[in-house]
Amino acid sequence: QVQLVESGGDSVQAGESLRLSCVGSGRMDCIAWFRQAPGKEREVIASIRTWGTTQYADSMKGRFTISRDNDKNTVYLAIDSLKPEDTAMYYCAAALDRYCVQTTPPSRFVDYWGQGTQVTVAS
Repeated sequence: QVQLVESGGDSVQAGESLRLSCVGSGRMDCIAWFRQAPGKEREVIASIRTWGTTQYADSMKGRFTISRDNDKNTVYLAIDSLKPEDTAMYYCAAALDRYCVQTTPPSRFVDYWGQGTQVTVAS
């Protein structure tokens, strides 16, 4: 059993930065960040394997940085130069490592989800 708790979401102005945190309990082989905007499908942003190998969705490369601190059981997502279109609920998710080899994990292979943290960006 893995429990994930996100935090760090906020209401900010365009151009600002945020760092989201995902604290987990249990085995955290591969952790990914997803987001879902109102009326849109959930989309993957990035994933990170146990020893730090990262993958990013093509559309998310550039302003997003995923990292982890295994001593703290925490995975971070830094978002730079926020835009109004980044407004969404951001979720972290745990998947088996084999679904994160040279790719981000499809949502159908995610075993555990956090409750989400809201990011709202005003123009």
